[in-house]
Amino acid sequence: MLKLEIFSSPGCSKCSRAKQLLRDLAQEVGGDAIQWREVNVLEELDHAVALGVLSTPSIAINDELVFTSLPAAKRLKAELTKRLEGADKK
Repeated sequence: MLKLEIFSSPGCSKCSRAKQLLRDLAQEVGGDAIQWREVNVLEELDHAVALGVLSTPSIAINDELVFTSLPAAKRLKAELTKRLEGADKK
């Protein structure tokens, strides 16, 4: 099970696109194997700071900040696939 978090802020124009992309890719790549949630940095500032989030949208996988901006869909899909395959081997 991968824990996927997308950090966004109100008024962020790229964030809504990022959330939709992430939701679609998570479903396509992992289905029920990916647990994802949206994190409003204004509401969970301590959590965002602890992970090193400096801008939105940012993406964390298993409590590790992986992308500090919206990656290309292909790159995000490759990262999710790699991590899911790694999780299966454990």
